[in-house]
Amino acid sequence: MKASGLMVKCLENEGIEYVFGVPGEENADFMMSLEQSDKIKFILTRHEQGAAFMAEIYGRLSGNPAVCLGTLGPGATNLITGVADANMDRAPVLVLTGQGSTARLHKESHQIMDVVEMFKPVTKWATSIYNAVTIPEVVRKAVRIARTEKPGAVHIELPEDIAKHQVSAEPLDPRRFRRSVVDDKILDQSFDLITHAKRPVIIAGNGAIRRRAAKQLRLFCEKTGIGVLSTFMAKGAVDMDADYCLYTIGLGSKDYPTLAIDEADLVITLGFDMVEYHPRLWNPHKNKPIIHADFLPAEIDEYYHPQVELVGDLAHTLWMLNQRLTTHGIPKYVLAQQAETRRLMQNELAEHANDDTSGTIRPQKMLWDIRQVMGPEDILLSDVGAHKMWIARHYHCHQPNTCLIPNGFCSMGFALPGAIAASLVAPQRRILGISGDAGFLMNVQEMETAKRLHSNLVMLIWEDHAYGLIAWKQESEFGRHTDLSFDNPDWMQLAGAFGWHGHRVEQSTQFADTLETAFRQQGPSLIVVPVDYSENMALTRRLGEMTEPCPVAS
Repeated sequence: MKASGLMVKCLENEGIEYVFGVPGEENADFMMSLEQSDKIKFILTRHEQGAAFMAEIYGRLSGNPAVCLGTLGPGATNLITGVADANMDRAPVLVLTGQGSTARLHKESHQIMDVVEMFKPVTKWATSIYNAVTIPEVVRKAVRIARTEKPGAVHIELPEDIAKHQVSAEPLDPRRFRRSVVDDKILDQSFDLITHAKRPVIIAGNGAIRRRAAKQLRLFCEKTGIGVLSTFMAKGAVDMDADYCLYTIGLGSKDYPTLAIDEADLVITLGFDMVEYHPRLWNPHKNKPIIHADFLPAEIDEYYHPQVELVGDLAHTLWMLNQRLTTHGIPKYVLAQQAETRRLMQNELAEHANDDTSGTIRPQKMLWDIRQVMGPEDILLSDVGAHKMWIARHYHCHQPNTCLIPNGFCSMGFALPGAIAASLVAPQRRILGISGDAGFLMNVQEMETAKRLHSNLVMLIWEDHAYGLIAWKQESEFGRHTDLSFDNPDWMQLAGAFGWHGHRVEQSTQFADTLETAFRQQGPSLIVVPVDYSENMALTRRLGEMTEPCPVAS
């Protein structure tokens, strides 16, 4: 068979279900071979960036990689933003790009660039196929690396002449093994710290939303009552209705949940990535005792210097702690501050539940209504912008992976293509994407993809005619902001042009009913709401400092 056919067979063997992308001349052989597959579906997108975001969300929801595909040159460069987002947010993704013939890669030639080197900084591994017989090994290695904790993106380049080669190789059978586990002696050291603490608190990160880990975390908290602060990406690791749920951390400012950290005499981090919420924001004096439990060792940082590292399968680590609690009994903890934290946040969340405003609607009101309309298993996807900060603070979850926020690379344009992928993975659930008017127009062309796929999803646009988050930050720091305003299309005409249902809501009391109507309509729906972003600075003043969109290491 052709090498391109062998590539498809290897992908089938790995359980790959979807390839999202925009093909070109240099991967025509692969496309012809893919057309013969009855196991893998190709989703034609309107831009490679959209394809990468779709593959990311498929990976985050399923735990298995999908493929995003582009040709050489601009096709490859268009993929890179979405691939970087997937990699930093720990989503398993395979990136497949075409390349010119190996006979011209050594010299100046049309659209030729070193794509593999370009992808290396934003993937776990990037390689080119130099010999068709190696395809089974390369694909097996790529999938294994993409799936291995921490998951991420892997890039494979297939030059057009290699794709045409005849080859007799066969796919390698996937063999998956149990992850390594923590040593008993080290775990005993951690258990000793946990039992002697009086006011411990847990920070759950991205790694804690794996279903096995979330299950064991909930069992641990049911036994101990220790409160859990979730990062933006760990929403749903514990049920929002549980007494030990202390809601979300990640804003750059002091907030009610951080009070629990201030009072804590031990911080237990579970699956925590430093890109989610830098420790200098919650351990500014570098004096908090920390237990680090994760699949990988802790990043070296002066504000994050754990007393003990529990490196291994996180679910198994929590299971081992639960076993010790059963054997040795439950310690007595002082949890009054955690109860107060929860009470204060519950008051904040409900404050605007009965708003009756016209012309603009407050973020808090919309998110309250969204939570009432959405079921426990339904999925909300947030784009990047001022709305993301409100979603992080005011929208909470019952189950893991039901609120998807990009928080490592933080790329705008994420929500619409992501919602399309979510509707493929979970067609029985309600899918809601929330974007600002700026972020939505960055991948607006995927409205056609959603209509063509008959995607049942709702996109909600918070309209403010500006880059609202940048304005928020500038005004907080300088007392004013530069010109960040722009015009928008007639949204209802835009929806009609793409064959979407369209709704505009300016009365707060009508928002919930409109959202319910949109979910009941067949096919994609667009809801546009003028948002009251005067609440941004009001929140800043109340919390005492500006909220930053993506805390990074110093």
